[in-house]
Amino acid sequence: MNQGVNILKRKIKKKKILSLFSGCGGMDLGFEGGFIVPAPCVNEKIHPDWIAQKNGNFIKLQPTFFNLVFANDILDFAQVAWQSYFKKFGYDDKLFHLESIVDLVKKHKKGEYSFPKNIDIVTGGFPCQDFSVAGKRKGFNSEKSHNGKKENSEIPTTETRGMLYLWMKEVIEITKPKVFIAENVKGLVSFGDVKNIIENDFRNIDDGYLVVPARVLFAGDYGIPQKRERVIFIGFNKKYLKPEALIALSKENIEEDYDPYPIKTHFDNTKDIQLSLDNNISKLKPYVTTYDVLKDLKEPEQENIDLAQMSYSKAKYCPNTQGQTEINLNGLAPTIRAEHHGNIEYRRLSKENGGKHIKELSKGLKERRLTVRECARFQTFPDDYPFVQASSKKGKYKLSASNAYKLIGNAVPPLLAYNIAKRLEDLWDKLFVK
Repeated sequence: MNQGVNILKRKIKKKKILSLFSGCGGMDLGFEGGFIVPAPCVNEKIHPDWIAQKNGNFIKLQPTFFNLVFANDILDFAQVAWQSYFKKFGYDDKLFHLESIVDLVKKHKKGEYSFPKNIDIVTGGFPCQDFSVAGKRKGFNSEKSHNGKKENSEIPTTETRGMLYLWMKEVIEITKPKVFIAENVKGLVSFGDVKNIIENDFRNIDDGYLVVPARVLFAGDYGIPQKRERVIFIGFNKKYLKPEALIALSKENIEEDYDPYPIKTHFDNTKDIQLSLDNNISKLKPYVTTYDVLKDLKEPEQENIDLAQMSYSKAKYCPNTQGQTEINLNGLAPTIRAEHHGNIEYRRLSKENGGKHIKELSKGLKERRLTVRECARFQTFPDDYPFVQASSKKGKYKLSASNAYKLIGNAVPPLLAYNIAKRLEDLWDKLFVK
């Protein structure tokens, strides 16, 4: 049966998602599906049923059987971007809450607010700045409060940014979903015993959640043209799991038939060692390069109707500081960072500054940093996500390049989230009692 028809027939069974720390909705879009990505990003041999439509160098993905019922963030420009874009899926503006999850939980406990009921999945990329190797690595002892402001107290509390996973835990305790998915930077894994502490805290929710070992996913392995690494936590509500699924997921080495993490679709074909390590190598596609996803874009100064392609940082070249390198057109993009302070990497450098894209320079193309649209493509956001200009109740809202970079850099790549969503969709009936 055609997958699109199958989804329509199952529409009444759509699973409800409560999204925390939503930002501009990278995770949300991945779990929604139905968006467009460059064709090289999808492996037709492994996932032919993902393709709803193919048009030249782009593929529209099939929708999923998930449905958003709640989203939140503390950034007003994230709210405007999210609301403006997700209207196309029919979501009401009221679904997004511009409020700290700490405040919402407190209101819930006072009876002033109620979270949606009958939640199937809670997702959340709890703040990562305090665990990132690119930051100050304050960890649980963050200097920032839950609302993004400077923490006044010298004694760390559970309301600091580094402790917000505990408030995600509280939301899980309140809503009791069948499964939760939490995301953070790879640096968390190497930060003392933090990973084990978080896993154990998530296990101690109500009657207990089965938390499978957290895994670091490399974005390039899933068709994302970027060297992004993120740790994913997945937990299952034991009371909803089938007995055989509970046994299978409790094993130290989970069998492939029950593994909730998505299978790899792409590989680094420049490293021969992978050929002997992956039995599925014949089906894998080579990593998607930056050139693969940028080749059709016009230069910002050319006739251009895409405002996001015209918007980019004008920060001057400053050697020996972050972001002063140009991208490799034959490889993956660097990780798009949220805290770049204008120093986003270069699309190309001049010859004087060590630029290697000689053919482009010889055509008169100038030194410049990556545009907002180019960064969005590295993250697999579709081109119909405007980023720099959105509609709100107050009219048109213009985002600076800096704020747009921040939204994009903070986001989970939608295609990575889609890989996770589709894996859960495939396993759903096998895992849970009806």
